[in-house]
Amino acid sequence: MFKCTHAKIFKVALTTDSRKYLQKSRLIKVLNKLPEVMFMPRNDKNRSVEGEEVIRVPLPRNNQVFGVVEQALGSGWMDVRCVDNKIRRCRIPGRLRRKMWIRIGDVVIVEPWEVQSDERGDIVYRYTKTQIDWLLRKKKITQEFLSGGLTL
Repeated sequence: MFKCTHAKIFKVALTTDSRKYLQKSRLIKVLNKLPEVMFMPRNDKNRSVEGEEVIRVPLPRNNQVFGVVEQALGSGWMDVRCVDNKIRRCRIPGRLRRKMWIRIGDVVIVEPWEVQSDERGDIVYRYTKTQIDWLLRKKKITQEFLSGGLTL
């Protein structure tokens, strides 16, 4: 039968319809005794929540600025066009490298370096599509900034 380390195997009594379906899909071979059928653990990701959860959108603090990723250079480095009309070569810090996948056109928060503040920086946060819509509604960023034109 099937062997799987992460799923539990239960013996269940099946109706004739379910036996035919499972036999057609080659999940079990019908035997005279009860067949063994593998059930995967239940996925709770698709359950709908009745209330809306309020999540705060992070905004740039202190010397942090908004930016749009212009070009991916590889090895965790990207060229980012910032709100202050400067193109900075930014890196994704190691603590965020595997958690945060960044593509061209993503809106990010950039923290400029202390030494080469006009040329280099770190990417601190990447916004989702719904968060970008909220930023546009609240006029934190403009559509021209996103499209590559004028900034704030």
